[in-house]
Amino acid sequence: MKPQASYQKKSSISFYIICLCFVFFVVILYGEDFSCILKQSTLKLQEPEEEKPEQLLPLHVDEQEEKDLVLPFAVERGEKECNLFSGSWVYDEETRPQYQEEECPYIQPQLTCQAHGRPDKGYLHWRWQPHGCDLPSFNATFMLEKLRGKRMMFIGDSLNRGQYVSLVCLLHRSIPENAKSMTTNGSLTIFTAKNYNATIEFYWAPFLVESNSDDAIVHRVQDRIVRVGSINKHARHWKGIDIMVFNTYLWWMTGQKMKILRGSFDSETKNITLMVTEDAYRLAVRRMMRWVEHNMDPKVNRVFFASMSPCHERSENWGGEVGGNCYGETMPIKDPNYWGVCSRKSIMSLVGNLFTRTKIPVTVLNITQLSDYRKDAHTSIYKKQWNKLTPEQLANPKSYSDCVHWCLPGLQDTWNELLYAKLFFP
Repeated sequence: MKPQASYQKKSSISFYIICLCFVFFVVILYGEDFSCILKQSTLKLQEPEEEKPEQLLPLHVDEQEEKDLVLPFAVERGEKECNLFSGSWVYDEETRPQYQEEECPYIQPQLTCQAHGRPDKGYLHWRWQPHGCDLPSFNATFMLEKLRGKRMMFIGDSLNRGQYVSLVCLLHRSIPENAKSMTTNGSLTIFTAKNYNATIEFYWAPFLVESNSDDAIVHRVQDRIVRVGSINKHARHWKGIDIMVFNTYLWWMTGQKMKILRGSFDSETKNITLMVTEDAYRLAVRRMMRWVEHNMDPKVNRVFFASMSPCHERSENWGGEVGGNCYGETMPIKDPNYWGVCSRKSIMSLVGNLFTRTKIPVTVLNITQLSDYRKDAHTSIYKKQWNKLTPEQLANPKSYSDCVHWCLPGLQDTWNELLYAKLFFP
């Protein structure tokens, strides 16, 4: 019996060794996806208590924590107890807009509203006025000097790209014509201020993590698929940046559960599962933050997150006519408590919880509420139309009005004034 027992023992050991080798092989094969597979299986056990759907972003807590830190790039502290994101819009023809549309050659044709026939100009003259304090005046030369020798990068979707272009427009007049350039290579666009050895960059990544919508030109896919654990395809372009401004929201709002890919897009057979939007969004942002924590130094780097940009697709929500949208709107919403249906409060709550638990400080640019008032600031029909309009559309402009993106100059210049304030005067 002893030889047989010895044989059984050796067989058992061999079996365990084979199992361990198989597990090790799977971990190597799937790489970044492995941790997300584990997280999904335990998501309901570990995370339900994080979400309180009706609780909005806890900005006051974040700002107080920031005031206790010595932040890179900060020149001086802003006014104590001042919430820059709470205020109202004031009409100001003297100081707004800060540049003219035709003066900035970097604005994409889908944002040049005046060039595409917008008849009114009132939307250009609104200035954001915080309650009880003032925004610091935007000084392009000062900002360029502070960015000397640095890389600043915007990462995200077309709304983040709009903010990027806005900042370039605010800065470029202070740079001689022969000392600046803009180049695009795939998903990466780089504006260079040569005299300052500084770059301001934009990287297209609408989900932050890898997806089937990552082509910067051809990305209008109906069946969106996200690989929530995989970020290195994008992140290899981010290494060495000094200031990061990222966003992600619009592309998650499909109205359906998200399709999550386990494995590679190159595989012949794809393992795709469905996940509730908030759960998928949480995993993607957490993956982003793991990269930030491993690659950004809080002593020298700054990280900003821009909250969701609202839309204005149902005018009955603000007391307008049924069936209308932002088309023809020329005034901001006056109701200080207005909250649009496009801005999902569950995502706001989720973001607030995620960024209060990070090892590296993340400054949230809470542009949602102040932008929600600006039903007048969208591109609407005054933009380049990439497809020929049908007679039915031409007869009903509301049917093709873009109530998601914003005219430049316009609202997104204010987003950058807030970024400027939180970067240098937090």
